[in-house]
Amino acid sequence: MGGYIFDQPTAVLMPWLWGSAVSGILLLATDLHTGIAVLCEARGVAVIAKVVLLLLIPVFWEARIPLLVFILLIGAVSSHMPKRIRHRVLIFPNRFAVDARAG
Repeated sequence: MGGYIFDQPTAVLMPWLWGSAVSGILLLATDLHTGIAVLCEARGVAVIAKVVLLLLIPVFWEARIPLLVFILLIGAVSSHMPKRIRHRVLIFPNRFAVDARAG
């Protein structure tokens, strides 16, 4: 984020942007081993939102700082949510069961 704030060259920043997006996709893929319901839980929705917002940065370059701040806020909130909220099914709550694993 600091590289964007201090206006570093795009060529230096883009590999880090793509690396962040790929790591988010890999994180989601590791959570998918419990089932597709993770995509509907708060933790899955947060990861999807962060990856989508990261991928919007090259398209909306002028809005990169607000997008990054929003991504940072989503990450900070979602990573510190209690289990009962993190595993809450937000989308199609009647179709999916909550993940019973610890963590």
